[in-house]
Amino acid sequence: MSIEILIVFVLTLFITSIIPGPSMLIALTHGVKYGAKATMATALGNTLASCIQAVISIAGLGVLIATSGALFLVIKYIGALYLVYLGVMLWRSASFNLDNSSSAGDGKRQAPLFKMFRQGFVIAAGNPKAILFFTALFPQFIDPGQASLSQYLIMVSLVCICAFSCAMSYAIGGNYLASVFKTSNISKLINKITGGIFVTSGLGLIISSK
Repeated sequence: MSIEILIVFVLTLFITSIIPGPSMLIALTHGVKYGAKATMATALGNTLASCIQAVISIAGLGVLIATSGALFLVIKYIGALYLVYLGVMLWRSASFNLDNSSSAGDGKRQAPLFKMFRQGFVIAAGNPKAILFFTALFPQFIDPGQASLSQYLIMVSLVCICAFSCAMSYAIGGNYLASVFKTSNISKLINKITGGIFVTSGLGLIISSK
């Protein structure tokens, strides 16, 4: 795989990953609440799900999901219902202190790392279209004259790096917002906006026919 092809591949991944969506919004929200360092857990959950989806597409299961309407709908509805649930929880949650520092001995607010990891993973994994995207994307950059395994390993590694980097970019952005806005009214607004987007996205997935 030439360096030119790799650059185009990375740019394609980055552009499609950095677009605001549920996975990026949860990283932004966690960055606001817990800081960028703790939100690495969320980014790792998102990265693991993206890696699994990429591997599934390579294994040919992406074609199976594309041709099996029932399996596709099951994955889609599970992800959609989780988005609605998470959106409702965010909408109803109390305001939080946007200042990431605290009086605790370690100087940081305690972050539920496993819960953050799980949310990052489930939100990303609940999007079966990502598998179809990888199934369509990978063949465009494969060189038939080279070993397929090494090319796929490179591509999956780049998917992981890109997914983690994009999520952390939003986490850092959220951490910056927390340093600028330190009022409970702003925190309530963040909960309402993010919760509303998640509920709308989830309902949209449920209503959509594809």
